[in-house]
Amino acid sequence: MNEPSIPVIVTILDKEYRVACQKGEEEGLKASARLLDAKMRSIRATGKVIGTDRMAVMVALNLAHELLQQQSKDSSTTAGIQKRLLSIQDKIDIALNHRNQLEV
Repeated sequence: MNEPSIPVIVTILDKEYRVACQKGEEEGLKASARLLDAKMRSIRATGKVIGTDRMAVMVALNLAHELLQQQSKDSSTTAGIQKRLLSIQDKIDIALNHRNQLEV
């Protein structure tokens, strides 16, 4: 059964937002808001992007890019681990076959 959500107030660029959140996930939401606030402040400090909406879009694009890069990195790491495990499994199979042949 879904627990009712609770309101959590977060501040982004000195503006407060009331956001519905599942109980127990408040700290994660607040951490996300702090990250968003920091990234938006960083973009605002460059002076190259004017307007809160445009800053939010730039932050969203940057975060999406970082997420995709991390997912790609994780995927290649997983593929490398799988390749090594298959190699180890092959070596074990060869060693066991060799041992079985010596016993016969």
